[in-house]
Amino acid sequence: MDKNSLQRKRSKLIQQTLFLSLALLLVILLWQTAHWSRQIALENLQQQNQHQLRLFVANLQGELEKYKFLPELLATNSLLINFLQNPNDVKRITDLNRYLETINKVADASDTYLMNAEGWTIAASNWSSERPFVGRNFSYRPYFQEAMKGKLGRYFALGSTSNKRGYYFAYPVKDAGKILGAVVIKIELQGFEESWRELKEEFVVTDPDGVIFISTNNDWRYKSLYPLEKAVINRVQDSRRYGDATIGTLNVTKKDQLTTEAQVVNIGDLRMSDHLMLVKDMPEAGWQVHIFAGLGVVNAQVLRSLLITTIVYIAIVFLIFYFVQRSRRLKERELFEKRAKRILEQRVKERTADLTSANIRLLREIEEHRRTDETLRKTQDELIQAAKMAALGQMSSGINHELNQPLAAIRSYADNARAYLDRDRKDEASWNLEQIAELTERMAKISRQLKVFSRKTTGQLVPVSVQAVIDNALKIVGPQLKDTNTEFHRMHPADEIYVMADMVQLEQVLVNLIANAVHAVEKQSTRWIRLVVEGDSEKATIQIIDNGPGIATENLERIFDPFFTTKSEDRGLGLGLSISYRIVEMMHGTLSASNQNSGGAVFTLKLDLARLTENETHAEALFE
Repeated sequence: MDKNSLQRKRSKLIQQTLFLSLALLLVILLWQTAHWSRQIALENLQQQNQHQLRLFVANLQGELEKYKFLPELLATNSLLINFLQNPNDVKRITDLNRYLETINKVADASDTYLMNAEGWTIAASNWSSERPFVGRNFSYRPYFQEAMKGKLGRYFALGSTSNKRGYYFAYPVKDAGKILGAVVIKIELQGFEESWRELKEEFVVTDPDGVIFISTNNDWRYKSLYPLEKAVINRVQDSRRYGDATIGTLNVTKKDQLTTEAQVVNIGDLRMSDHLMLVKDMPEAGWQVHIFAGLGVVNAQVLRSLLITTIVYIAIVFLIFYFVQRSRRLKERELFEKRAKRILEQRVKERTADLTSANIRLLREIEEHRRTDETLRKTQDELIQAAKMAALGQMSSGINHELNQPLAAIRSYADNARAYLDRDRKDEASWNLEQIAELTERMAKISRQLKVFSRKTTGQLVPVSVQAVIDNALKIVGPQLKDTNTEFHRMHPADEIYVMADMVQLEQVLVNLIANAVHAVEKQSTRWIRLVVEGDSEKATIQIIDNGPGIATENLERIFDPFFTTKSEDRGLGLGLSISYRIVEMMHGTLSASNQNSGGAVFTLKLDLARLTENETHAEALFE
């Protein structure tokens, strides 16, 4: 074999290897693309359907809550109590039936009826219909059994008389602590199915046994999502909860668990029956609400991603081949480029002197800016410190009052101790000395808190407990609240909320805002301030609300400007809100002002939530 043949064979082998490698790379790339695009599409579909699910649950809960308290209200009606006490009073039965009929129409309920202690219906809103409830016994219904135990009975079932689905509320009718019977209200929920039937997603509601009783798909009603045990099916049928309906099974098979509330399932045996299923509990009713969304949009997204990836891959391969061919042509231009490079280097040398001098000037300007920025930062820190001292000065009267009371008490206890010692009454003298020790400890706590508030900040953002900062701020402004007889209400979650902030600076912001609120309500006959803390997945919100006159509309845009104030000169220079605004900005938060509709100002502070890691225990210890 000659040398040319060998080279041609080697070149062909290299081309085949390259082709197989590119094909294998394409397969791997398509598989990974399909996986990623499916995950992204499922996440998007999950987010969209979570909103629909929350809306459906909210509507359903709202409908139930609307009727929840009506049976309890009816149970106090003297007309029902008197009739249960005198069930043979024929003259009252018509009035009672008409009254229940009126109540039923006003409440827009399905049925309203009264049962005696044995479970017999003695009056009903449908007394004049073809199949009235009067004379029927429903003692086997769980809602009646719960009511006779003195509780609010709740139950969903098919009506044994009307054969219509409904939700029952039952409440005991009592007199002198004795349960005489129960008043029942039935509401129908078919309207939810009709209003949501136009959506492409399927909604179902299951009872505690997993049986579907509300569904936008009529074929799914009275079926369980998963196979039920025979004992459970018998119990459901024995309770006549769904009449003579046969309890079937949808055969839902879990394929992929996404989150605790979302999973990909298969309904039936066909692949086209794959759905994204989201679940949300309604614990008070004992229900679970499900939404089933078809994966057609997910499959379409995967196909689009695969098509785009294939086109891009082929384009890249062609570009690679193109650039390989082009590189050969570029070699022909190397001599020209070298000559052009020499010319360019000469021009660069000519411009180097100019650039060097310009660079020196730029470095000098940067250094000057750095010094100016450092001076500005020092000035701002000193201004913040001065503002804290000013705040302490404004609250000095309240703090003096807090210190003068223990001092006066110490003087009194000291005089008493001296007198007791002169009379050789050591026990009484020892008790007075103990009171003096407790009072001095109280004064030391006040002075320590003032020392902590007045210290300079480090300027570093660390996880800070919002509740701890509020406690420290209240220790500073507490005397001011007490002296002005201002009620202070604080509302925050039971769990600790941590934000990224400088603790000292955040305390100063809260002290400024609360002190401003105290000034705002001082002319009100009844003075109160409310502090509300809320948190979501990203931000913590702190609101300071007062019942003062509020902020004039024309001042809302200028409220955070330096030296802008509507107070008298002895109340400050108008720097407190401006400094607070700058402090919050440095902590990457926001501070805004608005008015309530009912009057009074609202200052809203928002800060980033802190993400606690394995150092959480150490961080909490620092905030205690």
